[in-house]
Amino acid sequence: MNRALTNRQNKTVNKKNTKFLFNGIIFSLLSVSCFSQAYAVPGVSSTKITIGGVMDLEGRSKALGSGMKMGISAAIRGKKIKGKSIEFITLNDSYNPEKSIAATNELIDKKVFLVIGNVGTPTAKVTLPILAKNNIPAVGFFTGAGLLRPGKGDIINYRASYVQETAYVINSALRAGVKTNQICAYVQNDAYGMAGVTGIKRALIKKSGTKKIIALLNQIIAMPGTNPKRNGIGPVGVYQRNTFSARAGYLSLKNWEKISKTRCRLVLTVGAYTSVAGFIGYANMKKENWVYSAVSFTGATNLKNILATYGVHNKVIVTEVVPPLNSKLKVVAKARKLLGKKFSSITLEGYLVGRMMLAIMEKIPGKIITRQAFISAAKSSKFNIDGVTFDFTSDNQASDLITPTYLKNGIYHTARRSDFKRLFE
Repeated sequence: MNRALTNRQNKTVNKKNTKFLFNGIIFSLLSVSCFSQAYAVPGVSSTKITIGGVMDLEGRSKALGSGMKMGISAAIRGKKIKGKSIEFITLNDSYNPEKSIAATNELIDKKVFLVIGNVGTPTAKVTLPILAKNNIPAVGFFTGAGLLRPGKGDIINYRASYVQETAYVINSALRAGVKTNQICAYVQNDAYGMAGVTGIKRALIKKSGTKKIIALLNQIIAMPGTNPKRNGIGPVGVYQRNTFSARAGYLSLKNWEKISKTRCRLVLTVGAYTSVAGFIGYANMKKENWVYSAVSFTGATNLKNILATYGVHNKVIVTEVVPPLNSKLKVVAKARKLLGKKFSSITLEGYLVGRMMLAIMEKIPGKIITRQAFISAAKSSKFNIDGVTFDFTSDNQASDLITPTYLKNGIYHTARRSDFKRLFE
């Protein structure tokens, strides 16, 4: 009888142990599954978040790519999001679309969470579809082109657009007495340059007496191909990307002066700093009394340094999309301290883009970081970072800020309305 009782007790214990073991296995499997799901997002592990960027680090515009890289790196250095450190992988594309495609695919293979700070419009044009296809957010690209506003895919912009930059300069020039047919342009013969021409068109389209000019600008913009013959058509001169010959574009503007029986008082430039400086230097050698402007992408410091070699120290306007470098804003002071001698409008933009990304990540609720959660945290949000407002309530562009500057005796000054009047006297 005792033996039978013992057997029954053993069976009961075994059943309980088996049930406990089974429940333990199920719990373990569920835990592993939840853990795997939490870190199944590419670029996110238990310890770090990996982000990437493709930019010109070795080509003719390497100061732009290097500047964005330095600024972003300064913003994220030592920072953690939900206990995770941030790794920033950067690859060079030398401002070449084909290289940019290859580098983007390499970042995808490296399983980055997002791509940040890419430099250039022609490179963005070919890489954005790849990022969209792979559901990878494109954050804070260094371009004001319309193809990112709103663009296809998950795109988050920091900066004002080229349309806004060119419109600001054109409206300021018109108020200073410049006529619409005296507004000319020298641009890169690609998507970047045409984004600038589109900005000119939009700024002039509602002005009286511009119907013929708008028709010519539309003709120039609509021309297909990688390097179409856009010179000699209207108030626009073009040059081929990554080249320095300014003569053809210059002659195109002289042709416009001849047929319109006026002169170019304002020449808006949309290009890389080496090519733009070469054009201004060439026109200066030809004794042209033109006022020039450049968009933020050009890179004010590099432009100024090269212009000095041509003996040009005045009459150049540069629009910036960041606060003035001498601003007392806390965010500018922090960037200035972190970047030291490398502090510039470009590195400041990179820093602001990096801070923007961190702020959005911090807004993600809960502990699990996903791409969709990142985009959702950005959409319709508005926040302030040490004095600079980032507003996504109406679109995917955080800032509409434009800071006009002009070169006087080799030094940039913030431009007021009275300064524009003096420039065009």
